[in-house]
This record gives sequence, structure tokens and C-alpha cells, in this order.
Amino acid sequence: MCDLLQLRMDEQCEGKLHKKLYNAVRLSILDGSLPPQSRLPPSRDLAAQLKLSRNTVLTVYEQLGAEGYIVSWSGSGTFVAQTVPDSLLFASRPCAEGVRKTRNVTFSQRGQRLLEHSSASPRQWGAFLPGIPDVNEFPHTLLRKIHHRVSRKPLPGQFSYSPSGGSPALQQALMEYLRVARSVRCTPDQILITEGIHQAIDLVSRMLCNPGDSAWIEEPAYWGIRNVLQMNGVELRAIDVDKNGMNPPEHAETPPRLIFVTPSHQYPLGCVMSLERRQRLLTLAHQTGSWIVEDDYDSEFRFSGQPIPALQGLVEDAPVIYTGTFSKTMWPGLRLGYVVLPQALAQTLKIAHAELYRGGRLLDQATLAEFIAEGHYTAHIRRMRLLYARRRQKLAGLIMTYLGKDALSDFNDNAGLHLVLKLKDDCDDVAIARMANERGVLVRPLSRYYLKKTAMRGLLMGFAAMKEEEMEGAFKVLLGCIKK
Repeated sequence: MCDLLQLRMDEQCEGKLHKKLYNAVRLSILDGSLPPQSRLPPSRDLAAQLKLSRNTVLTVYEQLGAEGYIVSWSGSGTFVAQTVPDSLLFASRPCAEGVRKTRNVTFSQRGQRLLEHSSASPRQWGAFLPGIPDVNEFPHTLLRKIHHRVSRKPLPGQFSYSPSGGSPALQQALMEYLRVARSVRCTPDQILITEGIHQAIDLVSRMLCNPGDSAWIEEPAYWGIRNVLQMNGVELRAIDVDKNGMNPPEHAETPPRLIFVTPSHQYPLGCVMSLERRQRLLTLAHQTGSWIVEDDYDSEFRFSGQPIPALQGLVEDAPVIYTGTFSKTMWPGLRLGYVVLPQALAQTLKIAHAELYRGGRLLDQATLAEFIAEGHYTAHIRRMRLLYARRRQKLAGLIMTYLGKDALSDFNDNAGLHLVLKLKDDCDDVAIARMANERGVLVRPLSRYYLKKTAMRGLLMGFAAMKEEEMEGAFKVLLGCIKK
């Protein structure tokens, strides 16, 4: 037995002695070289024969015992367990390089559809990736100081799960901010803190839709919403968008359970939903019992005129689930968003959120609450609005200079973090985007945002995270891809 263990230790090129011995014993048990109930040498004897310290052998025996591979009986010795752990019943000795068999994996139909339509970029920084703010311009030092102050005397509850849908301090701060900045009507108890828009949509669709229920989405629309809804078995109906936003039918033969809109700045085209369309949508929702899900993803960045008020605050007790995120105003990796729920849904969806996702990070939320309450959040947005306006103007100028004013999408409103560059109908925007990405210029093809086959051709170009002086060089690389 000692010769076997020595041989298997010698086969391992790297690792500390106790790890080599552990692997040697474990592998010998799993492949049957040490059958169940066989006795292992006493720790002192095994240490002497393998020229190890006894503490090393005792450490390995203790670990194997804790994992259920061996058992020790006082006065009798140490033995291989009768049954190895269930999770390792099918483990075997690693095959030689090139001989390992690949297991066939079958995904669900929903999973396969998700993979076929996945659009998440493998790179999340660079010209001209849309939807990304300039994270270098955020006052990280100030936020760290607030976090240090908050965490100096933390409350025990801030290290546990969230029992009420998030930090009460953040819910209060958000209520006050949204009331002033977005004309949202709510109380703090209507606000649920999430890990971003995807989690919010997942929660809402799971709790309000049965498989086979229908939802209206904009055409085109954010691909992430489509994927989440389809994974939850929701049937999608794409409603065309024009310069006035989603154009819902006057009458719905099959009322949708959910209606998803981006009224203040349509994604990806950039138009603003007219007042008449907003009122028609609210009336339809009241008549059919549908819920409107308003995604207010980057409405803070409007560069001319007055901010567009949220649809949620247009009427009292609107049938609107309002969602927002800090990904565009702070940074995407923060993974914090929020949902303003109608009173009829608030407490039930908070319970469901706790059951499904076990919300936490209350210390981070308390830090963010102070950052907002002290006015730093509003000041940061105001400063970035000016910066992004200059960068938007620079990119728009490049497009018009090299491709003409007609290359700017008719829907582009003076807001948001990206522009849409129009391409001819016979252009393959997917191929152009792929070629540009290979050359380090990150753009998204507009046609991928459409559910129907008939789609406009174009490229989404982000400008927020790129300095003006760096834009022209990257734009010329993209230009070479378009003209090939």
C-alpha cells in the first residue's frame, strides 16, 4: 500500500506534500485500489515509510475523514469507508491527455434559444461600446470616504439579507430624488432594490405571467428584455416604434399581460413617446388589466430642453412598474437598480424577491443612500451631462463630416449615451460590426435589436466613455469596415 501511495505521489509534478498524499489516497479509494473497509497504515508508520512528518499524515487523514472517504475507530485503526461520498460516485482517475471523453450535454429548448440570440459583448470597454458611462470620471474617492464612515459603526442587520426590499435609507433617498428628477409618485415602501434591470424583469415576469401569456415589447427593443421574457415562457409581440414611440393598436384582441416601453428615450432608436401615445397606453392598460413596465434606463442624460417626466407619474395610481438603474449614472459593475411598484404589488413582489434572490449588500446601499442624500449624486449627473453633451456633439460631427447628415438616424434625440449610424438597406450591419470589433472598435448592429425579419440597418455607437481627441482615429477604423 505504501508503494502504491508513493508511486501516485511521484506522478504529481506540482503541489505541496500534504496535497500530494491527499490526492494519492483519494484516487486509490475511488478507483478501487483501496477497497471499502481496507485498513490504512497508522499515521506514524505511513509517515516513516513515505519520509513525511506525522503532522502531514494526520492532516490528510483528518481531511479525508471530514469528506467521508475514511473512518477512524479508537483502538481499532483507520479504514476506507464502506461508501464514498455520493457526489463522487462517478469520479475516476484522470485520463491521459487527448483520451478524455467529452460528455454530451443537452440544454433545454429555452436555453438553446437564449444561446442562439445571446448578444452580451465579451469586451465591456472601448470605442464605441454603447451604454457605458465614463467610469473614470466618477468620484470614487468621495464614495469610498462615505463608505468608510458608514462602515465604521455598522448595524448588525446590514450584514444580513434584506427583509424589506432594500435599505430603508436608500428607499427614502430614491423616493426624494425620483420625485424631483423624474416626477415619479411613490412612497419609500413601494421601492424595491434589485441587482439591475434583468433581475427586475425576471421577477416581474415570473410573478405576473404564466407560460404562454403575452407581452408587448417595442420593435426594436433591448435584447436583454427579450431573452429574459422568453426564458420565462412569455410569448412576445413586437409593436413598431416610430418618431412618437411605441404605436400600440387601438384595440387588443388578446390583451397583453405586460407592456414594456422606454418612453423617455426609446432604446435603441432614441425617440420620445408622445403625450397622446402615453395616454393611449395608460387607457389600454386600465381597460385590459395589463401592467406597463417602464424602463427609465438613461433618462438623466438629456442635453437640451427640459427632462421628460416619467410615464409612471402622469396619472395617480398608474398601472406602471417603473424600473431604473445606476449602471448608466455610476458604473455597470455596481449591479444595483430599483423598481417602483404599484401599491397593489409592492409587498407581494418584495416577498417573492426575497425568496428568489435573497437581496443583500445593505452596507453598500446605505453608502449610496448618503451619497444621494448629500447631493453628490445629482451633482455628478449634472457634471456628466455637460461632458457627454460635448462628446455626443463630437461623434455626431464625425458622422456628418465623413458620411453626411443623412447617416444620422432620424430618431436620434438629443439624449442618452449612444447614437445610431444609419446604413443602407443592403448593408450587412452584423458583418460590419464583427469586422470592426475584430479591429478593436466595439459597435453593435442595429438589426440584432429587431424581433421581426424586416429590420433597419445601422450601428449603435456609444460616445460617453471616450475622450473627444480619441474619437476620430477609432472612427476612421470603423469607416474602413463600412466601405469595404
